[in-house]
Amino acid sequence: MSEGPEDQKPAGDNLESLLPIDEHVEEVQDAEGRKVRHRGIYLLPNLFTTANLFAGFYSIINAMNGNFYVAAAAVFVAMVLDSLDGRVARLTNTQSAFGAEYDSLSDMVAFGVAPALLAFEWALGSMGKVGWMVAFIYVAGAALRLARFNTQIGSVDKRYFIGLASPAAAGVVAGTVWAFSDFGIKGSNMAFAVALLVAAAGCLMVSNIKYYSFKDLDLKGRVPFVAILVVVLVFAVVFSDPPRILLLIFLAYAFSGPIQYLLQLRRRKSV
Repeated sequence: MSEGPEDQKPAGDNLESLLPIDEHVEEVQDAEGRKVRHRGIYLLPNLFTTANLFAGFYSIINAMNGNFYVAAAAVFVAMVLDSLDGRVARLTNTQSAFGAEYDSLSDMVAFGVAPALLAFEWALGSMGKVGWMVAFIYVAGAALRLARFNTQIGSVDKRYFIGLASPAAAGVVAGTVWAFSDFGIKGSNMAFAVALLVAAAGCLMVSNIKYYSFKDLDLKGRVPFVAILVVVLVFAVVFSDPPRILLLIFLAYAFSGPIQYLLQLRRRKSV
């Protein structure tokens, strides 16, 4: 029996019916407020997000195998990739709700789970239950920080982060492991100090302390020629001793928020 025209389906629909994966459909509003449905996802920014996720996963695998140097470096690679996916999406006008959620989930792995497991495998494991409780404080802080950030988009001053950003907190934890393990120091010898640092990073992420976000810097405009010389100098200093220099940078940034907060309290009391 031959099929009639009403029995035939487009080839695309037949292909989708064979695959156990539904097409992603996203509903947004256009400039006039009308609802518009878009099928599919943007490939370019999500490639960077996937690379960020892979770097976090790679860090976890190496931490479990005792390769702390590689695991810590992978966290910093994830930071670079995380900074690129958002910028690429804005430059190419490919922002989407899917991309934002995917980015948060990737950040949870790269800057939440990976640094906590790295610190646990290197130092906190020697403290028993206290060690994994401290690691969980950090993981929970990262999850809460990312959830709060997603709900505050568009309602807070873009110049500041409310609470320590998860990549910066990950930089403090991973930088500590990288810097001291590079010297051959065993984490169990400084487990108490690492526990305080990891717990403090977790608490700072969920605090109301403001941190400068650097989002108001104009990277597309013209700058004096000396600016590129400063950039070259910064790269030279960082690559002269990456573990120690990066740790100092992220520690300084982590302390900048509480210091500014205390200075503001002092000014209010003096007034």
